[in-house]
Amino acid sequence: MNKIPATVVTGFLGAGKTTLIRHLLQNANGKRIALIINEFGDLGVDGEVLKGCGEETCREEDVVELANGCICCTVADDFVPTMTALLDRDVKPDHIVIETSGLALPQPLVKAFNWPDVRNRVTVDGVVTVVDGRAVADGRFAHDEAAVDAQRAADEMLDHETPLSELFEDQLGCADIVVLNKTDLIGEDEIEGVLHELSHDMRAGVQVIRASEGRVSPSALIGLGMGAEDDVVNRPTHHEREGAEDHDHDDFDSFDVTLAEIPDPTAFAAHLSEVIRRHNILRLKGFVAVAGKPMRLVVQAVGPRVDSYFDRPWQDGEARATRLVVIGETGFDRAAIEADLKG
Repeated sequence: MNKIPATVVTGFLGAGKTTLIRHLLQNANGKRIALIINEFGDLGVDGEVLKGCGEETCREEDVVELANGCICCTVADDFVPTMTALLDRDVKPDHIVIETSGLALPQPLVKAFNWPDVRNRVTVDGVVTVVDGRAVADGRFAHDEAAVDAQRAADEMLDHETPLSELFEDQLGCADIVVLNKTDLIGEDEIEGVLHELSHDMRAGVQVIRASEGRVSPSALIGLGMGAEDDVVNRPTHHEREGAEDHDHDDFDSFDVTLAEIPDPTAFAAHLSEVIRRHNILRLKGFVAVAGKPMRLVVQAVGPRVDSYFDRPWQDGEARATRLVVIGETGFDRAAIEADLKG
């Protein structure tokens, strides 16, 4: 009951996600909303979103831009650490809004809310998919499909080459609310045709909200209470619907391990990297006691890449020990990993 609700806003570049979010922020009625932006193809988005917003509802420090690539491909590197830092703040937001890249597969992002770092502190209140009504009426997925393709080519971190048709299907299939935007640019008969087209990929019971210029009441978008991270099985991807094997895992697990002081930080980092590779560990973090050093060593590893730095002196009465948290997919061999770390 104490989890902070988060809304995932997805849709292709140019569909109107940013204008919808700006309208939401401008009408937040005192609710403090933090915004994570991944639509890196939309230049200057921070300034645009903040224009006209009250400082109390969307201060500059509450807007975080993830510009390293598609959010579903950089979950461990960018999204989870960013979300953790946001949740660790002394003054926490009332609600979190995440604007995904138009190239993002929404289901892996929803699954990421089950990571041990965040699953007890935040929940997916709902997934909102914004659709460019004019484009769909014209038989396209986006107003400027060439711009979407250019965005794909510019994203060095993108690890999937999903066709636009399948991306569109996945965005609709994961949605709790579909916002049919730009309805002022299409006639009523065309709207009915678009609604029929969208219904093929939407889940039963999902509502479509008609909008122009992204103007949708916040009460229609937030406070849905869907808990989507616990409902992933009912949000199948295109490949799952087609019966293809899905290599994503629905859950993650973690455990703590305590070690003695270590003599050599460089050798220890190399050892951690090898253990991570051997057991396919997703993430490892913690504090390390280095023999002869008065400072505590912070270790952070995403995959086999290990980063470390000394953050502060060990305090009086604080046990000098190495404590690590290991995060991996459910079913990993904890005993073997712990033995290798101590080896």
